[in-house]
Amino acid sequence: MSDHETLEDERPRKALVLHPSLKSTHAKAKAADLRRRPEARLAEAVGLAAAIDLQPARADVVPVSTWRPATLIGPGKMEELAAWIAENPVDVVVVDAAVTPVQQRNLEKGLKAKVIDRTGLILEIFGARARTKEGRLQVELAHLNYQRSRLVRSWTHLERQRGGFGFLGGPGESQLEMDRRLIGDRIIRIKEDLAQVVNTRALHRRARQKVPYPVVALVGYTNAGKSTLFNRLTSADVMAKDLLFATLDPTMRTLRLPSGRNIILSDTVGFISELPTHLVAAFRATLEEVISADVILHVRDLSHPDTDAQAADVADVLASLGVAEDSRHRRLEAWNKADQLPAEMRETVQNQADRQDNAVLISALTGYGCDTLLERIDGMLDADRVEMDVTLDAGDGAAIAWLHRHGEVLEMTEEGGSLKLSVALSQAEAGKWLKRQETGRV
Repeated sequence: MSDHETLEDERPRKALVLHPSLKSTHAKAKAADLRRRPEARLAEAVGLAAAIDLQPARADVVPVSTWRPATLIGPGKMEELAAWIAENPVDVVVVDAAVTPVQQRNLEKGLKAKVIDRTGLILEIFGARARTKEGRLQVELAHLNYQRSRLVRSWTHLERQRGGFGFLGGPGESQLEMDRRLIGDRIIRIKEDLAQVVNTRALHRRARQKVPYPVVALVGYTNAGKSTLFNRLTSADVMAKDLLFATLDPTMRTLRLPSGRNIILSDTVGFISELPTHLVAAFRATLEEVISADVILHVRDLSHPDTDAQAADVADVLASLGVAEDSRHRRLEAWNKADQLPAEMRETVQNQADRQDNAVLISALTGYGCDTLLERIDGMLDADRVEMDVTLDAGDGAAIAWLHRHGEVLEMTEEGGSLKLSVALSQAEAGKWLKRQETGRV
């Protein structure tokens, strides 16, 4: 390899980042688009590009009066951008919107540059981040479902890019050579493999239910600080960086609460506005941990100017997963990054959190408020807990084993061939115990 080729390989890859913004007065403007300022959406798109080491050479909000079926943006803006690219060559144009195959092809022809849309960019990030076999399968499934409608070849000057699934070249490029029949065959095989993952997770859940440890699932907008909080509470070493989607593969650890109760804390992939449908479907096996969790701990970045919009986006994703509104009794918000709030604002927010029973102000980075957070989780689990006094024949091994599997035996004494137990059970398990006593089985 020549010195010239080496330098070409190591140079930063430049990107033109565009956020097309439909005018808010337009009837077709989406509610999600109106939640945050276009400038904030553009900043997020720049962050997504940076997550796969793209260096924005320029970032623009492009006002759009109506979505154009052929090119998405208007001809005047197309000409302006094409002229700029001719003088300032970039490796890729990132369009922060869902782009159809026809629009992508026309944009590439008009701009004379590789174009990747928001869905493709997020899939590329996930492809580079996935580490476990399960994660790779999930990302590949999402990629294939997306790519099936747009078999576009990567450009040769990006072919050395590592990671990802082919939008920017690299090991995934061979996927783009497959015809739709081969892609369909591969999708079927991946779904079969992931079905085994679902079954394995179900077995693991049943095994945990026998312990039983309550599950607390961390959810939140990407880069809200979930992994930093996970590491703070469990002394783990999960990747925690100031990057969008720094965590992809799920991680679980046991954690002892102030009451002495053990729980399982689960870190999950971050959510994002307009999360591609392919990804929600592909990661359903992983996100089932959220659906079945005893407590859903929503980590919010209170220092972010669009924290309310981000919270609404997380609520949308939870709803798409089937986490119903009536689950709010098991949701707790961790208002994170208190260390980044001005002193006066921090005091105001702290007072606001103190007046609510479902929010705690914390700093995962410094540990501020984390003790209060654990106490609040303890209290939420206690609210669903029933303590019962049970007297059993000392020889009733099956009943004794059932109580140990499904509850927490707080105290046990033996008197004259009988066992007296003080047991803590969830409301559901207490109901099963009473049914067992009536029928002799559960």
